[in-house]
Amino acid sequence: MTLDIRKVTAHIGAQVSGVDISGPLDERAVAGIREALNVHKALVFDDVRLDDAGQQAFARHFGDLTTAHPTVGAVEGAPNVLPVDSEQGSASHWHTDVTFVLNPPQASTLRSITLPPYGGETLITNAAAAYRSLPDPLRQFADTLWAEHTNDYDYAVPTEEIDETRAAQRARFTSIAYRTAHPVVRVHPLTGERGLFIGGFAQRIVGLSVGESRTVLDLLQSYVVRPEHILRHRWSPNQLVLFDNRITQHYAVDNYDRQARRLHRVTVAGDIPVGVEGKESYSVQGDASHYTSVAA
Repeated sequence: MTLDIRKVTAHIGAQVSGVDISGPLDERAVAGIREALNVHKALVFDDVRLDDAGQQAFARHFGDLTTAHPTVGAVEGAPNVLPVDSEQGSASHWHTDVTFVLNPPQASTLRSITLPPYGGETLITNAAAAYRSLPDPLRQFADTLWAEHTNDYDYAVPTEEIDETRAAQRARFTSIAYRTAHPVVRVHPLTGERGLFIGGFAQRIVGLSVGESRTVLDLLQSYVVRPEHILRHRWSPNQLVLFDNRITQHYAVDNYDRQARRLHRVTVAGDIPVGVEGKESYSVQGDASHYTSVAA
């Protein structure tokens, strides 16, 4: 086995070949993929020929799996697999997966199942590059901040667009209320890099009002979503994307006229985030022990 790693953009993303991820991987292969993930944050594997069991087996090389989601149902017969289906709406907002719990997933895998004839890209951005691009005074300020993340938020959807189906989906998503305080600047446990750990579930800066929080979060987020920090991944059949959930955000582009689009997601249990002063995140509300173990 010889891993071939080809960069896709300057700041994020690489295509990986030279390894068959449909079967068991030896320690050398896993270590090589992990190192590539540390460097490139998001990895694309083409022509993978995986089913749900194979996707779970691949993800399990990197740690224990979470269940599909703390509140949303899994694929039937596969409790670790979340269907990301256009019929249930599109995650068209910048976010890091499940940051409203104490220890969000360390890594996420997405596999293409059904693709529209056009559109439907996934954007993934490098939160470490965003942090490095901050002006020094803003970087020092961000180092001191903590933010509360919650699953109880409105996705910025106007009230008139919330029909019965969307209302039911929202009720299910918030059926268990979660609120967790995380450092705004998270230190990656493997690389030591600092990244902006915010996104759509971050609703309030600890110690600030809602209005003040929104101003600060919007300012920091503007660096996260700079085009040069983003991989725009256009899906092909039989692809799998692995991304580091600790130091990226992503966004599903809703530009396919509501045609069929389905991905399957499997996530790897994560550690408790740590800020620049060594303090760990803490839970304010909600128990996610049914969803995830805590990675060492």
